[in-house]
Amino acid sequence: MCTSIQGLLLMADLKERLLPPKPASAINLRDSSYRPSASGRQPFQGVDVLGLKKRGQGLRSWIRVDSSGNSQIIEVDKFTMMRRCDLPARDLRLLDPLFVYPSTILGREKAIVVNLEQIRCIITADEVLLLNSLDSYVLQYVVELQRRLTTPGVGEVWQSEGAELNRRRSRNFENVFGNASPDYLPFEFRALEVALEAACTFLDSQAAELEIEAYPLLDELTSKISTLNLERVRRLKSRLVALTRRVQKVRDEIEQLMDDDGDMAEMYLTEKKSRMESSFYGDQSLMGFRSNDGGTSISAPVSPVSSPPDSRKLEKSLSIARSRHESMRSSESATENIEELEMLLEAYFVVIDSTLNKLTSLKEYIDDTEDFINIQLDNVRNQLIQFELLLTTATFVVAIFGVVAGIFGMNFAVPLFDDAGAFKWVLIITGVTGVIIFCAFVWFFKYRRLMPL
Repeated sequence: MCTSIQGLLLMADLKERLLPPKPASAINLRDSSYRPSASGRQPFQGVDVLGLKKRGQGLRSWIRVDSSGNSQIIEVDKFTMMRRCDLPARDLRLLDPLFVYPSTILGREKAIVVNLEQIRCIITADEVLLLNSLDSYVLQYVVELQRRLTTPGVGEVWQSEGAELNRRRSRNFENVFGNASPDYLPFEFRALEVALEAACTFLDSQAAELEIEAYPLLDELTSKISTLNLERVRRLKSRLVALTRRVQKVRDEIEQLMDDDGDMAEMYLTEKKSRMESSFYGDQSLMGFRSNDGGTSISAPVSPVSSPPDSRKLEKSLSIARSRHESMRSSESATENIEELEMLLEAYFVVIDSTLNKLTSLKEYIDDTEDFINIQLDNVRNQLIQFELLLTTATFVVAIFGVVAGIFGMNFAVPLFDDAGAFKWVLIITGVTGVIIFCAFVWFFKYRRLMPL
């Protein structure tokens, strides 16, 4: 008996080590017993980490928010997440906090991959998955998304019906309650809207902080040029360039989505899901029709022909009619829905473009300040050159006295040495000559506009 129990325990241990971990180990987000680590991830408990690393299947902690606003913590490995959301590995690398990737919004078959500043998440038709983090902006995103999803009357319009029925219900809702807002968006677009709003708000707040710090510093620099102020402006300009690059990337990503109708149509996950379900139910009904048609002739002899001609014609006509109907309905709904998504993206494009204009204006102000400082430095340099020119001219005049002294200092007889008043007249004539020469140089400089008048 003991041997059999030990054998069962050994088999359970091997099964636990070899099989991949279950993806549904969920803990409520509001549970007080949950204590995340400093890196924002849950520690690996009860898992063979070495074996998981060898297989490349390390568990990660994710925050899951469903369409009803309920949130929970789940631990899922990379390959389970790839199968769950039908995503390639390169898309999951965009969400890795260890790597720095530019802002990206990717529309896939069953999910939308969002990488906007601190918000890195996977949006599906039913849930939002974020890497568990202690970042305040991530937690604010979760709280804001829950608040919008739990608003009464919102979230039930787009859940299980087609696009036409959804728009009809939203119009009836507006007519009854007098709501002037546009049609309610599906779940994936509400989650995307909160992510765009969080990213735009974060970038705009950073731009506002930079403006508050920049303008007084630049005004101080124009009045007092010092090494300390120049160093502070240099750091400020480096931050401005980095922030402008991030804002420009978000703006370009939104603009690229708005310019590509195919990418926008790919992001309608709820509509694609409802279309797939309706197509599945249509195929099920067709299979039921074929089974009923075959049941009437089950006792008939088997013909070498695959199916009767009438049945083949009926099946072909039904498939052609269904495909035409689906294509017409999908094209009409895609055209209208793309306009709705385009309006949503355009609203945040205006916001991020306004932030970019603020940063551009600040950069132009910095450039103008630099030009003004360069003009001031050029003016000071010109004044120094003018002063050096005057000193050179005065040195030339003084050199004239040295020439006269050198002439009279020669060792030969001069009759002026016997006249007592000759020395005084020599000094006067030499001084007047030097002053005349100096004034002539100054007049020449002013005439040539080498000195201000």
